[in-house]
Amino acid sequence: MLLDHDTCYRAVTAKDARFDGQFVTAVRTTGIYCRPSCPVPPPKTRNVEFLRTAAAAQSAGYRACRRCRPDAVPGSPEWNLRADAAGRAMRLISDGVVEREGVSGLASRLGYSPRQLGRILAAELGAGPLALARAQRAHTARVLVETTPLGLADIAFAAGFGSVRQFNDTVRAVYGVPPSRLRAEAGHRRGAAPAAPGAITLRLPYRAPFDPHGLLEHLAARAVDRVERVDGGTYRRTLRLPHGPAAVALDLTARPGAVLATLRTTDPRDVGPAVSRLRRLLDLDADPQAVDTVLAADRVLAPLVAATPGIRLAGTADPAETAVRTVLGQQVSVAAARTAASRLAAEHGPALPAELRDEDTGGAPDLLFPTAEALSGAELAGPARRAASLRGLCGALATGALVLDPGRDPAALRAELRDLPGIGPWSAGYLAMRVLGDPDELLESDLAVRRGAAALGLPGDAAALAARARSWAPWRSYAATHLWRAATPAPAPVSGRNA
Repeated sequence: MLLDHDTCYRAVTAKDARFDGQFVTAVRTTGIYCRPSCPVPPPKTRNVEFLRTAAAAQSAGYRACRRCRPDAVPGSPEWNLRADAAGRAMRLISDGVVEREGVSGLASRLGYSPRQLGRILAAELGAGPLALARAQRAHTARVLVETTPLGLADIAFAAGFGSVRQFNDTVRAVYGVPPSRLRAEAGHRRGAAPAAPGAITLRLPYRAPFDPHGLLEHLAARAVDRVERVDGGTYRRTLRLPHGPAAVALDLTARPGAVLATLRTTDPRDVGPAVSRLRRLLDLDADPQAVDTVLAADRVLAPLVAATPGIRLAGTADPAETAVRTVLGQQVSVAAARTAASRLAAEHGPALPAELRDEDTGGAPDLLFPTAEALSGAELAGPARRAASLRGLCGALATGALVLDPGRDPAALRAELRDLPGIGPWSAGYLAMRVLGDPDELLESDLAVRRGAAALGLPGDAAALAARARSWAPWRSYAATHLWRAATPAPAPVSGRNA
């Protein structure tokens, strides 16, 4: 899918980093594609074409620039904004679904035949699902080659390649040099990122501005004992990944422009999916200037945006866990929901394998949150109505009747959730916000949102607030985050009223 040539060329001549990750510049005379902010002199306009994805450039025969590294940028914010098949497919490809289930599995999740999906992606993005997955593997491989001391054979399988030969051939085709050359160039440029024994340290880039403190406050207030922990600027937690458990430490304040992730995995094939899920957890692919521009146009929100530029929408690293915790948090305070989740984890959560624990950090998380399968048949403490809702939710997740993944259509997911006993509109909207990264969910019935609105002189009634918020589209989830923070200092409820 070609973009507006003149607009893109102006961004390239201005070396505007805001467009990095939103399109690539392919230069016909050199056969190289770059990010818009590449530091080299801009090519002549007649010699370039602009493509939506790196996969489209690779499919057209271009190789990546090794100077600006066009894949070492935040992903496009378009995939969260778009709820169509292309946007949902990109989220699942990033999560490694093609490597685990093939193109047929990806198409089945989206409700299309493989041929239909291929046509859609080729028309929208300039590349089919295999090419998009290949670009994702190449990106993961380059990151591991440049930032970790892993052996190249280990990297090949960690990135999702079926063989070392396939890995070598793909890296040569995409970057023009063998993996060993990439590693040597990275060493000359800045050296490998330091890593603890048994861990992989990665940089997760984001677009500035970035509000790490707001994310840390959100995560700290809800941290489940022994599953999560916030220490200063670092968030630690255990993870369930496709091939086994893992643990991660995310330093949100160590480096400008990137979050530093120290990851311990059971299986190296989980590195790619882990990166995708952590980026979604911290909303690292957002375009904060686009969000802030719309919200700051409202005279009431403008001071909030000026005080906290680059606000982020906290997501999830485990959709099933977030769903369980959402039910636990209905009609109670954040502190009460955290206590209930901690008790549930202590009673039903398995221990993190010893080899994944960070022994150098006292009190580091050492417990995995329980699975839906484990909870669906368990004796659950607390009110009978809540326990019944939890069992119904977990039973649907365990049997596959309810699927929670980033490829779901937001409207369809809301409808399925509301059909479950004890799950109302608030919970359905909250999960669309957290699991799918839906940027346009106001949650106007939420008590804390209405308190924040009232504190700012906005309508406190849900219907009136929803009407007043129409001009905030398509970023009403970010507006809700501002309103949560504007609420009274008293402990704010984690949920609104569920019908």
